[in-house]
Amino acid sequence: MLDKIGVKELADLYSDVPASCRKKGAYALPDAMSEQEIRDYFNALDAMNSRLKVFVGAGAYDHFTPSVIPYITSRSEFLTAYTPYQCEISQGTLRYIFEYQSMICALTGLDVSNASMYDGPTAAAEAMMMCPAIARKKTRVLLSRTLLPHVLKVVANYARFHGVEIGYVEQQDGESSIDSLKAELAVGDVAGVILPSINRYGIIENLEGFADAIHAAGAVFVQYCDPSALAVVKTPGEWGADIAVGDGQSLGLPLSYGGPYVGFMAVKKEHVRKMPGRIVGQTADKEGRRAFVLTLQAREQHIKREKASSNICSNESLMALWVTVYLSLMGPQGMKEVNRLSSDGAHYLYSELMKTGKFEEVFPSKPFLKEFVLKPKSFPGHMQKRLEEAGFFAALDTEEGYVSFCVTEKRSKEEIDELVKVIKEG
Repeated sequence: MLDKIGVKELADLYSDVPASCRKKGAYALPDAMSEQEIRDYFNALDAMNSRLKVFVGAGAYDHFTPSVIPYITSRSEFLTAYTPYQCEISQGTLRYIFEYQSMICALTGLDVSNASMYDGPTAAAEAMMMCPAIARKKTRVLLSRTLLPHVLKVVANYARFHGVEIGYVEQQDGESSIDSLKAELAVGDVAGVILPSINRYGIIENLEGFADAIHAAGAVFVQYCDPSALAVVKTPGEWGADIAVGDGQSLGLPLSYGGPYVGFMAVKKEHVRKMPGRIVGQTADKEGRRAFVLTLQAREQHIKREKASSNICSNESLMALWVTVYLSLMGPQGMKEVNRLSSDGAHYLYSELMKTGKFEEVFPSKPFLKEFVLKPKSFPGHMQKRLEEAGFFAALDTEEGYVSFCVTEKRSKEEIDELVKVIKEG
């Protein structure tokens, strides 16, 4: 093989890697171990992890995971399933992807969903690339400054390599400014606008009039959402959005050190051919029975190659199954209860923190659901250290000098009181 590609030895394959970055000497590999020794070894490593009570959100939320979900998703027929190109032998996989798509459409109020995004930020990046394809001859996409910081960075990075110019909608009193939006739209080159449903400060944004302004300028309205919250807040469909994206992690997926998560995307029907990723459709077999197939495949990279609307390749359907089981178990009432408990806990924590006298309000009149920011009167690093020592992951500092707190249904009143006590004594 080395002869075939024209190199003399394996080290030549790494010639582009600077010598200072290459490992020298033998690898520090342990001696062979028995199965029990290996279990003990990894249990010892696991014991080194800190298990903290999570009071932080910022796009990844510590919601409860019913135990039946990992049991179902770890079954071999699901865990090892591949992309269901051959519908004749993939009806089970196709069925649950179809159900997932149906539930995402119900949550967002839009017509069509896919099941193929890696996570929320890359789903937003895919939506950004759809905008110039829909609004032809326009190459600029506006991002609200109130989007989550990692979403802003990922979308801007994708845009840099796809010839899309990024502009920004400035914020006013913690929300996207409609005056800033209209000033940018007046330039006449805007293909799309990405705005949050619930923003980086936890504020539920009031987007009244935004859709009308965006559509009047011939641009596409994209909304970035927390899908768990869509059970109780106004949906993208109700706001007049053309595309909804976000991270499905809040639908029962564990935090898991950052993944795997599952981005979602839903669109109005007229934009379906510009949408990336897999779409499962319902049809009938030759005997008239209900059946499922991958549909509109001419959009995809395995047929159109470089002319595909996107070359995102993983269909993430295992995580889509996870979300499907979660939503099936919770139902509309369960989802409302999750949000009620989270909201009650968050508002109680907000009130108790203000009583400590160690914070200033930042956006006192703005509505929030489970997440909020306050301005600490002292250096937040000391607070975080004390909280961590007491077993809490909380008071995440932001770029603006605020600290962010989040409460989900997993956090009890006793835990909230204990967190407040640590801060008060600190």
